[in-house]
Amino acid sequence: MLSSSLKLAEKYDYLADKFRAGYQWLAEHDINSMQDGKYEIRGDEVFADIQSYETEPAEKRKFEAHDIYFDIQYMASGSEMFGVCHREGLTLKEAPEGKDLKFFEDPESCSMVLLEEGDLIVVAPEEAHKPRCSAGKPAKVKK
Repeated sequence: MLSSSLKLAEKYDYLADKFRAGYQWLAEHDINSMQDGKYEIRGDEVFADIQSYETEPAEKRKFEAHDIYFDIQYMASGSEMFGVCHREGLTLKEAPEGKDLKFFEDPESCSMVLLEEGDLIVVAPEEAHKPRCSAGKPAKVKK
């Protein structure tokens, strides 16, 4: 699954080598049997950040975005609702120093995507996203 705007689809090649390297790595590794942490795929250009957590109600989560990296969010186990919207026009809340991460106020509206085991979504730097939202009751997730 890939969700994007036509402008971004024309700007980025979602089948470029760096994306293929990420998709291949995901296909070749059993994420559920791996420890949480950062795994280099192609040095600092492409890497995986495996995380385990429990989802929360959407109102407890924040919209975030990255200036440098794309985010390929792959659901190894569990399910969650995942908010996505255009980053332009959002109000910045926080920008932790030294990190490719910014947090934003919630927009007036956004798209919510249900990610279930085996699903992935690709988020460009021009898009903000709100991960870790419960799809009903809180649930354990590995991605």
